[in-house]
Amino acid sequence: MTQPPASPALNKVLRGNLCSGCGACAALAPKAVAMRMTPPGFLRPDQSAPLPADAEAAIAAACPGLGQTVEAGTRRDDALWGPWIEMHMGHASDPALRHAGASGGALSGLLAHLLASGAVDAVIETAASDQVPVANDTVLARSRDDIRAAAGSRYAPSAPLAALPDALADHRASGRRFAFVGKPCDVAALRAMQARDPELRAAIPVLLSFFCAGVPSQDGARALLAALDAPEDRVRSFRYRGNGWPGQATAQLDDGSTRSMSYHDSWGGILSKHVQHRCKVCADGTGTAADIACADAWEADADGYPLFSEAPGQSLIVVRSDTGQRLLSEAIAAGAIAAAPFDATTLAAIQPGQRERRRALAARLAALMLAGRPAPRYRGLRLVAAARQNPLRRNAKNFLGMLRRALRARVS
Repeated sequence: MTQPPASPALNKVLRGNLCSGCGACAALAPKAVAMRMTPPGFLRPDQSAPLPADAEAAIAAACPGLGQTVEAGTRRDDALWGPWIEMHMGHASDPALRHAGASGGALSGLLAHLLASGAVDAVIETAASDQVPVANDTVLARSRDDIRAAAGSRYAPSAPLAALPDALADHRASGRRFAFVGKPCDVAALRAMQARDPELRAAIPVLLSFFCAGVPSQDGARALLAALDAPEDRVRSFRYRGNGWPGQATAQLDDGSTRSMSYHDSWGGILSKHVQHRCKVCADGTGTAADIACADAWEADADGYPLFSEAPGQSLIVVRSDTGQRLLSEAIAAGAIAAAPFDATTLAAIQPGQRERRRALAARLAALMLAGRPAPRYRGLRLVAAARQNPLRRNAKNFLGMLRRALRARVS
């Protein structure tokens, strides 16, 4: 079979290993592109037909592997955390949602409020796969029970934007409106798509995200199962986090028994070592394109390092748009969310992973460019200002480390 002419945009992304697996390209060209699982277990685009010129242009404008543009406008603009309007610490008022969520269930509480108030008719989000419990499916949540069932972090590949054509068709037929919850790269791509498509803006008026430390491969999930002594063919359900804060990675087997591991050991010891390359050069792990982004509001020890001991969940709630400000205000007034102002000056201490990656990024991107490797193009994300917060030695270490990896990739 003759291969179709390769898309220049997709070719650059795949050549540079810059794909985040979001599914935007599959949404923009559903007759020509589909997302497939590829070794070592990441979702990647598979082009089966030539791309029309308009689809090629739309993919080039939206793909987060190629870059991202942020305009702060009149909002506060932090070199580490991006533009924001308000920050709060809080949790879902519903104890069941708070317990099920990865942190304080704030996202779940907001989504339940959106459905209950009629602001949206359904939520496009990610949940555990029915077929492969450690993997993910994109689902439509229409009730509080659906929201609760999908609560908790899913540290595995997902391509929620690939579901957009179905949502758009539903909107055209019925007028239904949706909220969208996704990784920062998913939301950035969707926001860029909406900038070119007013109908998509009308269909999905609310975009929510969370702080993301990266997407591990399915091989990472299998390594976690092996460490749990949980054979994959016997696993009937799997939670990466949640049911407490931070919650444990827990596999339930076919005999009803469970195997569990702490968040510190599961993420810090295993999954974080399987994160894809695109996430290591990500300028936006904090959801700058979202209306609201939530994260763990960790407690810190005397040295300022986050504590991972089990405690009642607390969410950091970062309001980034007027829509998000209105949504949070209404959710608090309705009793769906309990929240209090958060001191943004303490955020760098309790989110060291986000802090260090953002500070290191300018050096890493410079190394890719020097090695002649493709790199995302970021605008408005203040990467130089973030790099200036790093000692010269640390920037040099990040530069040299990425340069070595990039040169090895070029040789191979």
